[in-house]
Amino acid sequence: MVSNCANPACATPLRYLRDGRIYQFEVRSAPQTGTAVARKLGARRVWHFWLCGRCSSSLTLTFDQMEGLQIIPLHRAYSSAAV
Repeated sequence: MVSNCANPACATPLRYLRDGRIYQFEVRSAPQTGTAVARKLGARRVWHFWLCGRCSSSLTLTFDQMEGLQIIPLHRAYSSAAV
């Protein structure tokens, strides 16, 4: 369960969903054991993160399977999308 802002510099407690933005990312882990089908597909989970209203006005979240959760400024996110 999400309880605080995903920005470690903020950590505002989650009280209302309307104050901020929820992010949902599908996370795949490397298969360790199990059937051949499970090893081929890997374990899939959905993780949720929340940025408070103040942080979501200037930041966004991305998730990379190798790097994990990344907090990036909105202006950088828009400039890389335009290229």
